[in-house]
Amino acid sequence: MLLSPGRYQAVFFDVGDTLMYIPAAQAVICRHLAEKALVREEEEVGQLFQQAFRQFYVDRELNPEECCSPESDRQFWTGVYRFMLDELGAGGEWAEEEIHHCCHELYEMFTSPANYRLFDDVVETLEALRERGFRLGVVSNFSPTLKDILQDKGILHYFDPVIVSTEVGLEKPNPAIFRLALAEAGLEASEVLYVGDHDLNDLWAPRQIGMDAVKILRYDYMTGEGFTGLQELLK
Repeated sequence: MLLSPGRYQAVFFDVGDTLMYIPAAQAVICRHLAEKALVREEEEVGQLFQQAFRQFYVDRELNPEECCSPESDRQFWTGVYRFMLDELGAGGEWAEEEIHHCCHELYEMFTSPANYRLFDDVVETLEALRERGFRLGVVSNFSPTLKDILQDKGILHYFDPVIVSTEVGLEKPNPAIFRLALAEAGLEASEVLYVGDHDLNDLWAPRQIGMDAVKILRYDYMTGEGFTGLQELLK
């Protein structure tokens, strides 16, 4: 049992692909591009999105000391979208200004609440954890719109603290962002269990300060030890 009585005082969570996700992101992108007369197949767009995310984020060597800001978050994601548009041949049909504008439109779309969905097990698990007396928090690499998204999805009130990378100038895998979360919560590392989906950001980083961490495997392609649903925290 992960949350045996008396072992932890709090459970902190990652957000993206842990608590919420964007269903059929490639379809959202395709529709937006088609509205601009750039028609491409969903499969190709989906493959390029995965390639870009892996190349720019998953497989790159992350610098724990790198600073984070709203500007750096926007720069990262517009870079991902620019890579995709280049691979899709947008330069042969659009002017540079239109490509630039489209990248920023996509960023706005994917940092607003409309396209996000909670996983089915989120609300019942948060409610059950709170009823059992656990304090809940969030530590997330995200744009400054995260609190608005959590509010829109009806779960912001469960969490205190809510530590957002672009608001505090630190981002995972820098262990300092977890120290900040503990300081705001007034808790010791040994009193908190962290739940996330990324080996470096959500397992390695919190463990550097003595916080226990477990991995949630939301998708079939994910590897390693962990569990597939938040309900397993309650067993």
